[in-house]
Amino acid sequence: MSNLNLYENMLSNNVKNIEISGIRKFFNKVSKYEDVVSLTIGQPDFNVPEKIKESMIDSINQNKTTYTSNAGIEELRLEISKYLKEMKIDYSKEDICITVGGSEGLMSVFTAIINEGDKVLIPTPAYPAYESIVKLLGGEIINYPLNSDFSIDFEKLKELIKNQKPKVMVVSYPSNPTGAVLTKEQNDKLHDILKDEKTIIISDEMYSSICFEKEYNSICQYKDIKDKTILVGGFSKMFCMTGLRVGFVCAKPSFMSSIMKVHQYNVSCAPSIAQWGAAEGLKSCMDDVEFMKDKFKERGEYVYSRLKKLGFEVYKPKGAFYIFPSIKKYSENSEEFSERLLKEAKVAVVPGSAFGDGGEGYIRISYAYSMDQLKKALDRMEEWLKSEF
Repeated sequence: MSNLNLYENMLSNNVKNIEISGIRKFFNKVSKYEDVVSLTIGQPDFNVPEKIKESMIDSINQNKTTYTSNAGIEELRLEISKYLKEMKIDYSKEDICITVGGSEGLMSVFTAIINEGDKVLIPTPAYPAYESIVKLLGGEIINYPLNSDFSIDFEKLKELIKNQKPKVMVVSYPSNPTGAVLTKEQNDKLHDILKDEKTIIISDEMYSSICFEKEYNSICQYKDIKDKTILVGGFSKMFCMTGLRVGFVCAKPSFMSSIMKVHQYNVSCAPSIAQWGAAEGLKSCMDDVEFMKDKFKERGEYVYSRLKKLGFEVYKPKGAFYIFPSIKKYSENSEEFSERLLKEAKVAVVPGSAFGDGGEGYIRISYAYSMDQLKKALDRMEEWLKSEF
């Protein structure tokens, strides 16, 4: 046996059991082809608002570049608390930990909670990190299905909770990849199902600022289940700060003390200057957020109308900046369909299979891109479909 094989056999089995993100897989393929229009990743095409930039520059000039407390700067935690209260979500600054993006927030939360063999309810389709983190930690994934409009199938959910007795349930609205949001009625139904269960609820609300409905609904709004809800959010999408890596976790002390241990030993604290920038954003840049949300809504409506005219079965997105059309009339294999679309039409999307078994037969299109890019991509897709199907 070569030394290479010897050391490969010494790697973590849990790590071996996960794959590279299907989102990144197709994003990385773009560079192999010329003149590709990529609608793969959730990277807003807007710049960081100017006041946030100025705040970060000022923080450097004022030498605010040292470690912060593990929980993050008090100013940012206070502003997050205020922001959430406007959405009827009540967490004090003491309940908040600033993380290195939402990704580290999710990892810290799951690590603090999951033991080997613990059952975790995860929607399908869903953001792939949930399943990968659970696999890394040795937990057992229990998928709960969504309806054709990507709302929760409550009857099947109740059955799964009754039979499986899951320790944790992941809720993710506004949704990546589907663009779905919770209605008030759905939120109440979910609360009614969970209120008497011991299940811990992790609510990923990274896209809370990009909800096109007048009313924002979250499972974290109910005070009677506050002790078992954990909210994960961040500023990558809200302020276009994807590379600056600032997220946050909200939880009561019974959870936060353990989450903080993981966070502390993993990263110590989030980047100091980016924290100051995010704090300024919450104080001064909410008009920028509204402007960007309006643009995303306009783009989503455009992509939806084009896809409908092309004959796709598709639901209109109500949040985030993704749309998830069915490609079942063309192919049963979303990866093969996406490969052909990339090679033959020079349009890159993400196959629905990247988001779990429930995503097969769909593709995810990100409309976080300019209207010119979206029009070019859809024109190419239209021409390709007419010639090939």
